[in-house]
Amino acid sequence: MATKNKINIEFKPKQVTKRLLSVLESRAQDVLVSRYGLGKNTDRMTLEAIGKKYNITRERVRQIENHALNNIRKSDTYKKELAAFEELEKLVYGLGSIVAEDDLLEYLSSSKGIQNHIHFLLVTGQPFLKQKEDKEFRHRWHVDEDISNKIHTSLQALYENLSDDELIPEADMIKQFLEHVKDVSDEYKNDEIVKRWLSLSKKIGRNPLGEWGRAESPNVNTKGMRDYAFLVIRKHGSPIHFREVAKAIEETFNRKAHVATTHNELIKDARFVLVGRGLYALREWGYVSGVVRDVIKDIIKQAGPLSREEIIEKVMKERYVKENTIMVNLQNPKYFKKDASGKYSIAG
Repeated sequence: MATKNKINIEFKPKQVTKRLLSVLESRAQDVLVSRYGLGKNTDRMTLEAIGKKYNITRERVRQIENHALNNIRKSDTYKKELAAFEELEKLVYGLGSIVAEDDLLEYLSSSKGIQNHIHFLLVTGQPFLKQKEDKEFRHRWHVDEDISNKIHTSLQALYENLSDDELIPEADMIKQFLEHVKDVSDEYKNDEIVKRWLSLSKKIGRNPLGEWGRAESPNVNTKGMRDYAFLVIRKHGSPIHFREVAKAIEETFNRKAHVATTHNELIKDARFVLVGRGLYALREWGYVSGVVRDVIKDIIKQAGPLSREEIIEKVMKERYVKENTIMVNLQNPKYFKKDASGKYSIAG
């Protein structure tokens, strides 16, 4: 995860949680400290592990946890700490009213210990509602039910409108998403908030070049040399030599790309078409695979008999070859024949 710009908060999370915990008896305190990693050990213990410690069931631990949290919320100490909860609530509003848990905690501190204390305050604080991770979304917190519902619905609609391998520049993706949430307050309609909303989805993702698409697509979830090659050729926008592809992978993604390995990967992948000596293009640009003879056949099948000049013009758009290479192929009677008007068709 990329480093987030830190947000300064006025209150001291550890001091606030210490005062809140002080209203509990010792075992309830220990259960919460263990459950939320509030002590020297910042690892959060499971219900089962705490149950073994006290020789009680996990369900009994859950009851103690819930009872302790309710006691804190009802206490005078909680009322005295309202300023901290209000500051935290205002902060969540400022981040878009709904924000992924990991992102929120990282904005506030890089320390796991302090993050645990903030997480505990979110759990304890009554303005905050958590929605757990599922197959579509990450763990997230919100302070406005209406906005939360709109963002979830809009993300689902945005995903459904994406084709499998579609890639959308970030600015266009932000614009598209804003079309789905026209009626939210203008204060939320800025790029940073929209990108945070987009990041809530597990089904929409961003590739290393900043383009958005379906998270399961290899164009977004890049895993190997072929995927990196696809992105650099697509970014280049025109046929490129495999040596330059390897160089671009190293410069763009900071990954070692051996020239021979890169060439082999391009040969094996149907997304790429060899269009000249070592030159590769993307099939999605309209290029077809095969040698020059196959390209000529395909052109004639689509357009019917053509003159030499017409064939040369069309082949040159498909392949980076010399005109003489095209003529040598046309003059092979095994594959092509010339009629009285000077037009070529497929032999036989």
